[in-house]
Amino acid sequence: MARKQAEPQRLLFVFLKTFLPKDHKDDEANRFHSGQGGALQPIMCVDKTLDELGSFSDLVTESERMEQDWQIVLVASLSGRGGMAPSSDEAEQPLKMMVQTVETGGKLSNFMAFDRNGYPIQFGN
Repeated sequence: MARKQAEPQRLLFVFLKTFLPKDHKDDEANRFHSGQGGALQPIMCVDKTLDELGSFSDLVTESERMEQDWQIVLVASLSGRGGMAPSSDEAEQPLKMMVQTVETGGKLSNFMAFDRNGYPIQFGN
């Protein structure tokens, strides 16, 4: 979809780890162990132009080199201007805002989300 936009895009990725909070209840533990629920923690982020991005499996392989165990990646795009893609410097603040949204329990449905296999994830209300 980013390639179809009128202006060049820079994609923003925030990789998340899921975990079971210490103060969890039994039903929360059951849901977590069945692959649902839990809390989210940002563990790394990166921005890429479309030229720097290969396939989703390339992104997973690159993240594995960082030796970080993640379960979900949030994705957003930053639109360029005048035929120029935004720079990494311009992506820094939006990436920080994405991380802060996760840390404060903000609305994650504003972002696209995928699991490690590239399957879309939809967050509940």
